[in-house]
Amino acid sequence: MGKKRIYLSCPTMHGEELQYIQEAFDANWVAPLGPHVDGFEKDMAAYTGCGHAAALSAGTAAVHLALKLAGVKQRDRVFCSSLTFSATCNPICYEKAIPVFIDSEPDTWNMSPDALREAFKKYPDTKVVVVVNLYGTPAKLEELLAICEEYGAVLIEDAAESLGATVNGKQTGTFGEFGIFSFNGNKIITTSGGGMLVSNNEEKIKKARFYATQSREPARHYEHKEIGYNYRMSNVVAGIGRGQLKHLDEHIALKKAIYETYKEAFADIEAITMNPLGGDENRPNYWLSCMTIAEDCKVKPLDILVALEQENIESRPIWKPMHLQPVFEGCEFFAHNESGISVSEDIFNRGLCLPSDIKNTKEDMDLIIGIIRNLFV
Repeated sequence: MGKKRIYLSCPTMHGEELQYIQEAFDANWVAPLGPHVDGFEKDMAAYTGCGHAAALSAGTAAVHLALKLAGVKQRDRVFCSSLTFSATCNPICYEKAIPVFIDSEPDTWNMSPDALREAFKKYPDTKVVVVVNLYGTPAKLEELLAICEEYGAVLIEDAAESLGATVNGKQTGTFGEFGIFSFNGNKIITTSGGGMLVSNNEEKIKKARFYATQSREPARHYEHKEIGYNYRMSNVVAGIGRGQLKHLDEHIALKKAIYETYKEAFADIEAITMNPLGGDENRPNYWLSCMTIAEDCKVKPLDILVALEQENIESRPIWKPMHLQPVFEGCEFFAHNESGISVSEDIFNRGLCLPSDIKNTKEDMDLIIGIIRNLFV
């Protein structure tokens, strides 16, 4: 028998999901839209404290519609976090706009307010900023929002990884005009695939639903005056989400315990630093526990990745910053520091994501920690 597979982060089902799915099957309402879609939107709006929500096929779709609703046009510049997954910035290119990448800062690994200010000094007419809450830790959202307001720019908050995280008690995803969430299979709750766009602007969310259903006009026949998209969530998928949302706070508590277990286990190894969580105002959701290794250490992130892989344990590198991606070669980048390697590149070079699945047993955690500690002997 092969070694047990330990995952980075995979779905955890509880039972309520199946009840909602069964309701959809019993009613033969398995097509897109339906009562669970409406219910999931209301559930998410209530949980986040945001006024309105549109359930969509993916978090990427939510980013795309947020950009359209924010008025992004061809050749417009959009400031965007560099240290992120490509789904954050690909939709900028869907609209033939120009991504301008902003470095991270060390306290949260998220968008640097200092670098954002420098970008605005050069391009003060930029009207949209996309900020990411990386690995479930909130960015310096209040400071970033203040800068956006100073320049009259719309803040889009990519909270794909941070559902349930808060800053001073306010949910991430609700600081900007638009917030987006992802329910991909590895997220803190999942619908197998899907996303949500939230906003306090009811008319904008209505428009998002319109765009997401092929921009069909309310006529008896099929009438279209604008280009639309097939972006709506299905009733079955939404049912899974409704069941999962009931366990979000439980998942956050389990993720936190994983992070704290790693932090305690590696406290005596000076070369290891766990990913920062920001100030006391932050309550992360601890989606993924990450570490960085001192530059002068003989152990490198790849050594850990390979050692875990040999034991059938999944881990992965930190996101490669977007300004270093071949597809975005030539795009401008504003660094946090005045000289030397950028913060985001340094995190990428020295970091990795640790197995953070909430089904990990004590034995699983002991195995993972033991493998890593042995490399530092």
